[in-house]
Amino acid sequence: MDWDKLRIFHAVAEAGSLTHAGDSLHLSQSAVSRQIRALEDSLNTTLFHRHARGLILTEQGELLHDATRAMARRLDTAAARIKDSEEEVFGELRVTTTTGFGSLWLAPRLPALYAKYPDLKIDLILDEHVLDLPMREADIAIRMKEPSQADLIRKRLFTVKMRLYASPDYLAANGTPTRQEDLGTHRLICQNTTSAQVSAGAMMVQQLLTHDIPSLLTVNNYFGVLQAVLSGLGIGVLPDYVIEDFPRMVRVLPDFESAEVPVFLAYPEELRQSRRIHAFRDFVVDELAAHREKLKYSVDP
Repeated sequence: MDWDKLRIFHAVAEAGSLTHAGDSLHLSQSAVSRQIRALEDSLNTTLFHRHARGLILTEQGELLHDATRAMARRLDTAAARIKDSEEEVFGELRVTTTTGFGSLWLAPRLPALYAKYPDLKIDLILDEHVLDLPMREADIAIRMKEPSQADLIRKRLFTVKMRLYASPDYLAANGTPTRQEDLGTHRLICQNTTSAQVSAGAMMVQQLLTHDIPSLLTVNNYFGVLQAVLSGLGIGVLPDYVIEDFPRMVRVLPDFESAEVPVFLAYPEELRQSRRIHAFRDFVVDELAAHREKLKYSVDP
């Protein structure tokens, strides 16, 4: 099968348009169209449905696109490994983690990483669903459970607990509950138990909801929960790692918390020698060490 035609097919499948694919390949629309027709003739099949709004892959086109997508990821991996320097850290690094951890803990700390490695290009993918690292949907992941995929290097970073927090203004206006039963006179802010989240958080919320809480706000990620709590809207269920950056937040019912949630960093075995992976991993480990030290001093008498 002609590699050049496959490259052009992949660009068209990704763009959904002959014109846009041609622009990315620096080819005319007619040249791209000829190559696609020639590929379809060689395979004796139709790869695209053509209509006024663009191109849609046929079933056979989807099968070929799956193959070219895997090839493209492997080629990206090879190029990244070839370009990785013995002395420098540069190029693109695709990082995936949850919306809460990525927006509340990781993103605010990235200026320190960019200051050290200004030529690094980070693509931060915030998603509750686990991406396939061996298939290069991302280069490195931080997840709230141990990855189950094979051929991954994994490192346990720390543990998280879900706890109850409120703003000082909210508590001054509405009082501070001393028992779970007291939450019946407060508004609870949390993730819906059907949202994608760690099971420890969902179980904690389910337990709280047994106390007949009349006023409730559910959000599909912890960033939204935090913003509502900071706005004085109620008492929120939040991971404990947010507290360092919001020291005025008050913990409510300090004896009540979720089970521990392990946090892991993982990346494919084939990227073991990548300087970018090493730089990001060491940065996260160092930031977590500083984070733990600050929390230690914040609770010491």
